[in-house]
Parts: sequence; C-alpha cells; structure tokens
Amino acid sequence: MPDQPLRPLDEIRVEIDALDATLVELLSRRAELAIEVGKVKGFDGRPFFTPERERAIHEKLALINPGPLQHRQLTAIFREIISAARAAEKPLTVAYWGPPGTFSHMAALQTFGASSGYLPVDAIEDVFLSVEHGHADYGVVPVENSVAGVVPETLDMFPQTNVKICAETYVPIHHHLVTVADSLKKIERVYAGPQPSQQCKRWLRANVPNAQIVETVPTARAAERALADPTGAAIANRLGADTIGIPILIEHIEDNPHNRTRFLVVGYNEPAKTGRDKTSLMFNLKNRPGELYRALSAFEKHGVNLMMIESRPAQRATFEYIFYVDCTGHRVDDHLRAGIETLKEYALETTILGSYPYADPLQ
Repeated sequence: MPDQPLRPLDEIRVEIDALDATLVELLSRRAELAIEVGKVKGFDGRPFFTPERERAIHEKLALINPGPLQHRQLTAIFREIISAARAAEKPLTVAYWGPPGTFSHMAALQTFGASSGYLPVDAIEDVFLSVEHGHADYGVVPVENSVAGVVPETLDMFPQTNVKICAETYVPIHHHLVTVADSLKKIERVYAGPQPSQQCKRWLRANVPNAQIVETVPTARAAERALADPTGAAIANRLGADTIGIPILIEHIEDNPHNRTRFLVVGYNEPAKTGRDKTSLMFNLKNRPGELYRALSAFEKHGVNLMMIESRPAQRATFEYIFYVDCTGHRVDDHLRAGIETLKEYALETTILGSYPYADPLQ
C-alpha cells in the first residue's frame, strides 16, 4: 500500500488546536468533579491524598492506553492532572528534606506533582515534626538506598512521633559532577554527602584522586558551596544543578547505574487495600537468647514474606534494639493479621507503621 501523502502543516495544526480546546473543556470538567469530591471528603473527614486510588487510575491507564504514548509518559501527564485536581479539592503542603533540588524534593514532586505546596526543611527530623505539628499535611523522607542501605535518621524518628507511612516511591539516583571549573584538573575539593560520595567512590578515585572530599548535606547544599568555589565541585542531581544554576561538567558519575533510593510518604491516613500492598512495622524484644528467632517465626508460620529487616538502638534503653520489618500484604489480610498477632506474643511492644500500595522499584 503506497504511503499516504503528507498533509499541510497548517491543516495538522488546526486539528491540534481543536483537540486542545476539547482537552481544556474535559480538564475543566474533571476539576469541577474534583471539587465535588473534595466537598464529600471534607464532610466525611476522608484524606485528600489517596495513593490507592491513584494506583487504580495508573493501572487503568495501562490497560486502555492505545499508544503511541508510552505508559510512563501517560503516567507523568496524569500525575500533573491528578495534582491539579487534588489542589482543586484542597491545597496540600508537603515537607521534604531541603533545600530545593534535593533527591527528596524530586521524590515529593514525583509523588504529589507540581500543584502541591512544598516546605523544605533542614533535616529529616524536621520533616516528621512538620507533619506532627500540623505545618505540613505530608512529609517525604528517604528510607533506604539500593547501594548504601538504610537511612538511620528516618527509622529513628518513628518511635519519637505518631505519624504513619502512607505511600512509597522510588527515585533513580543519577549523580553528576557540577562545577564552575572548566576541567577536572582544576578541581581541588568535592562537596558531597556521605551517601553520594560512597555511591561515586570508584569514579572519584579514578578521576579526581587528589581532591579533598568535603562532607556536605544535603545534595543541593553541596551544589551551593561548589557554585561559590572556583576550584570546587559537587556531586548533585540535575534538579539541584538547575535550581542552583551551576553547570554540569560530567554526567552520570555514579558507580552503579541501577542505583535507586526508596522514599516514604508520612502522614496520618491509612490507605485501603489494593491487592499489591506492603506493611511496615516495628517491635522490640526481651534481651534473651533466641528471642528474635522466635519472633520472626511468627511470619514464617503464617506465610508472610519479609522484604526488609533492620535493627536500631532503642532511644530509651542502653543496648536494647528496635526491629523494623517490611512485609508483603495489607494489615487487613488474614495471613498478615495472624502473623502480627503471633508476633505480639513474643514482642514487648509492636507498632504497625502503615499499610500502603507497593511501588515497583524498577519503574
């Protein structure tokens, strides 16, 4: 079959303009419905951020998407549509470990979209306290990295506050060397946090072996210091570099191209079951032989799959520990509920930190 002749550009643009007008009408109607939903939620006291509902929307999009848009592209578009609709229901404030341009900022934008309000704070502790004290509706904090492991500052805040985990998201970690210098030879210092420097250790050793590594957190602050230092550089992400206005000298200096960080959304709502969920909880035990073995047997007995286990020193007692676990399933699932009840027979105290939609780390 012969190729169809190309249409004139003006004719194509007329059709695009007509579609744009239709899209605006449909988006306006969607916003009106969102406002109506917001009134119902406000009357019933329901949360305005519902990750389980957003999961259902994204899964439906994957089923009805005819192309040529890829699923990730369509998801990105609808993330902003949902963000704008949520803002029409009720403007939300989201705290994150700032300043603007950090990976935590990226995770917050990836979860809540550009139409939410954002509150950068100085430390992970401040994210939790901002939510607990009502200065923010939600907070976004890093909890573990696929290379460097858990973020202890996040785990240590759960026993000190009563916030819950509402959602999770994964951010690919791409590090770039940013500097006002025009060559590697001029770099005498590299500003970086402990995790970024660890994640780029081999590259730094091979390319700037004589440079002093100056510990600076978070990522965006490292970029700020490099901007003011003519012989300095920083390890930063693209958002941080663009926000600060510092050039990228070399892209993708991370040692592991598959590096990802998992972030948690903390707040007070409890998402409903989706069928693909994760539950996080913490517990402490009596200090006697075999106690952890017996406690973990509660999960094995009821067929609960553990995805992570980590211990942290208890703040209130010397040489006692709090154990954190992530497991598959929702707290209302029969097998998980039974596993938790059995765990309580061994634990001194057990706290469910939240059940929330499972996020695929590879997407």
